[in-house]
Amino acid sequence: MNILYIDASVRPDSRTKRLAHHFFKEIEELNANVKEVILSNECIPPLNRESLEHRTRLSEEQNFDEPIFHYAKEYASADMIVIAAPYWDLSFPATLKTYIEAINVVGLTFVYNDEGQPLGLCKAKKLIYITTAGGKIISDEYGFGYIKELAQKFHGIKDIEYIKAEELDIIGADIENIINKSEKKIDKFAQDIVKEYK
Repeated sequence: MNILYIDASVRPDSRTKRLAHHFFKEIEELNANVKEVILSNECIPPLNRESLEHRTRLSEEQNFDEPIFHYAKEYASADMIVIAAPYWDLSFPATLKTYIEAINVVGLTFVYNDEGQPLGLCKAKKLIYITTAGGKIISDEYGFGYIKELAQKFHGIKDIEYIKAEELDIIGADIENIINKSEKKIDKFAQDIVKEYK
């Protein structure tokens, strides 16, 4: 089993990363092959006119041999995807958006049918989104909702799990208690995942 772990956290002591690591610890017995993509180390450039036109031409030619398609191929072939991204500015860090631009490729992660609707080409059946926030997450439809819609409507990944820990920076917050509650939720669905994939 191949799991793609996309780490969009920035701080070395990231609480989002802590929850993600807890998840992987809970599914250790699966002996999965985990490919970690640390976005802060990747330096993926955002698309501009030149790079978009170049990628579009190659995609239309079904020529996916160039390095520009590396991330999309990796994403499309994973059996499970885990995204760890802190809740920033009602969404997530910009590095995750540029990563999404890199993996959302016609002919690799999705195609359009005759009616113009996207059809997913990704192998994964499950995506897990983990986030933490210093304050209250105003709406789950922002960062998580975007990823969910993209995964389900474009990539064909139907089973989406969502773990969050919020209000961590509120004065007087019991940070460990908040994190522990989220870890208990992880424990529950991690057990189900182990049963499903073992």
